[in-house]
Amino acid sequence: MSVLTYLIPISLFLGGFGLVAFLWSLRARQYDDPKGDAERILSGKYDDRPKS
Repeated sequence: MSVLTYLIPISLFLGGFGLVAFLWSLRARQYDDPKGDAERILSGKYDDRPKS
């Protein structure tokens, strides 16, 4: 049971670090790609129709 004394804070720290890194990437606009979206929608390969 004494191992949990170490594992719980470490896991909370790593989870918090991951959350902070994800929020930083959102604020830094890492997931925005307007040029890629514009080129993708104009190409002939773009097809958003549902497959039947």
